Amino acid sequence: MAKVAVILAGCGVFDGAEIHEAVCTLLALSKRGVDYQCFAPDIEQAHVINHLTGEVAEERRNVLVEAARIARGEVKALASLDAGDFDAVIVPGGFGAAKNLSDFAFNGTDMVLEKELERSLKSFAAVSKPVGLLCIAPVIAPLIYGAGVKVTIGCDAEVATAISAMGGEHVDALVEQPVVDEVNKLVTVPAYMLGPDIASVATGIDALVGKVLALAAH
Repeated sequence: MAKVAVILAGCGVFDGAEIHEAVCTLLALSKRGVDYQCFAPDIEQAHVINHLTGEVAEERRNVLVEAARIARGEVKALASLDAGDFDAVIVPGGFGAAKNLSDFAFNGTDMVLEKELERSLKSFAAVSKPVGLLCIAPVIAPLIYGAGVKVTIGCDAEVATAISAMGGEHVDALVEQPVVDEVNKLVTVPAYMLGPDIASVATGIDALVGKVLALAAH
């Protein structure tokens, strides 16, 4: 039976992991009988957003503690993730991928990756184990795989241009349409970069999970 690591960036679309994407990922794995373990970096969030008003809240939250909300408490610190223990890794999107797992939301193409995320994903890439990136998370791919890595975030021209500027190759895709970089064993899907609804997003995520597992089987 395959075992998959899922890296969460907190809890909430505007400052953490996109909850629908995370849950759809876990559901797609569970439906296939796949054993999974959630991880998150034990760091302070970049900021906290009031999801009702969209305003920055005057409080602090921890990414690992927030991710535990989605994982029902079953989440481990990202520093403990060992690629040798898993067959693949998947990273749901949400602004947390661009604020907590990286600083793309603040620094664009000059971004840096959270150190444990970078270590973890590079360790999977180094042993040719598949990685799945959802929504905005594919922007980190050029910093993991280098020039020429093929990804999609849907058809957002600004983000696609940023990916190209960092050396990646962006491929326009529909919400239900994962893009597979066979060389790097990387699968990406637009998810809520396109939406428009949870059913469409879930279909794309289910397809991504299927392709990630197929790559893991070879």
